[in-house]
Amino acid sequence: MKAPSINAPDRLFPADPGLREIARSLYAQVRSLPIVSPHGHTDPSWFALNEPFPDAVDLLIKPDHYIFRMLYSRGVPLEQLGIARKDGAAVESDSRKIWKTFAAHYHLFAGTPSRIWMNHVFADVFGLDVPLNEDSADDYFDHINECLARPEFLPRALFERFNIEVIATTESPLDSLEWHQRLGEDDWNGRVITTYRPDPVVDPEFEGFAENVDRFGELAGEDTSNWKGYLAAHRERRAFFRSMGATATDHGHPTAATADLEPAECEALFQKALRGACSPAEADTFRAQMLTEMAAMSVEDGMVMQIHAGSFRNHNRDLFEQFGRDMGADIPRRTEYVQALKPLLDRFGNEPRLDIILFTLDETSYSRELAPLAGHYPCLTLGPPWWFHDSPEGMMRYREQVTETAGFYNTAGFNDDTRAFLSIPARHDVARRVDCAFLARCVADHRMSHEEATALAIDLAGQLARNAYRL
Repeated sequence: MKAPSINAPDRLFPADPGLREIARSLYAQVRSLPIVSPHGHTDPSWFALNEPFPDAVDLLIKPDHYIFRMLYSRGVPLEQLGIARKDGAAVESDSRKIWKTFAAHYHLFAGTPSRIWMNHVFADVFGLDVPLNEDSADDYFDHINECLARPEFLPRALFERFNIEVIATTESPLDSLEWHQRLGEDDWNGRVITTYRPDPVVDPEFEGFAENVDRFGELAGEDTSNWKGYLAAHRERRAFFRSMGATATDHGHPTAATADLEPAECEALFQKALRGACSPAEADTFRAQMLTEMAAMSVEDGMVMQIHAGSFRNHNRDLFEQFGRDMGADIPRRTEYVQALKPLLDRFGNEPRLDIILFTLDETSYSRELAPLAGHYPCLTLGPPWWFHDSPEGMMRYREQVTETAGFYNTAGFNDDTRAFLSIPARHDVARRVDCAFLARCVADHRMSHEEATALAIDLAGQLARNAYRL
């Protein structure tokens, strides 16, 4: 097919010709580098089973809350998009109809990062060269489905085509890691590792917390009816995750609060959590203590600790009751870090064996709190712009806000943090383009040489992530 017309070759580069030329030259050095994807939510069964993706809808729409939250905001019911209800009630099952609904609303994504990612997928992965709309919907659907039936579009083939060096999935401590075990027994050389995400057993407000803790104890072979056994279960499950390749843990908390309580206080609070008797403040204190406990275990076992704080999860009560979690109803909120992290940092802030990667949904905290913290404490690194700010504008704001205090080497490079497998190269491409645009400014302003900018662009494209996640 002819060169795609929906993807401009100079997208996201500066409009100024001189700056654009510098950005182009930097990008030429990084565009084809391997992809390091150290944090995300792809399904490990895709790679373990290596079966064809069912169709365009199952691959590109249903797993991607970035897509369906926009359509929902403009009045499209999730049932119309084939999203399963908790009560098992009927939803649209005709994939072609769902795709046509998506195509009819594709204009809603104008100016959004989702439009950039999807156009990249359409053009670079499937070779489509006309815009998606109602008129082209059927052609798109048929072409994509024809492609997905070919061997070169199997998950492992795409993994290799995308030049993915490593991809980390994210699993609950209640997960058997069956698919990771199968991958470990396979002779395929693609590197797919897991990440320890203990939210269901560290958050007293997580649905089914007490039952989760019981199951957690069974899996670990520990008595989780008491604080000591509960901590031992974490150590056991962390070790199991490490045996499946894990190098990191991940913690999705409403706040960044940490605590350092005495053991007797921890036991009393834990018993209250098991009874479902915690107040909201006590639940936050328990989560806060568990961040410090996880840091202590990371000092012991060397796992990198990620803290993703500041999301008000499942804000739409009705949607949560009808469909469950991760339905596009999570909303950023104000998040404080300086006081919140101090109990943890008082214990471990100078510990050379600890690495913590901090993420935020509160951009106002970057220059005020996070960059100065990461620019001082050896154990802290800043994660890339996350979720709502994983955009060209968000990435540029990030560099502008954190570089003056934290520099480049106190940041963790880029991770795509996505369920949308085919968008991974698109997201990394956006990050590389924006970084090159920022570095081009630094070169043009004589703040660094072209040679130094080139080395930085290469490090930002992969090496910083390797270092930060101990890959």
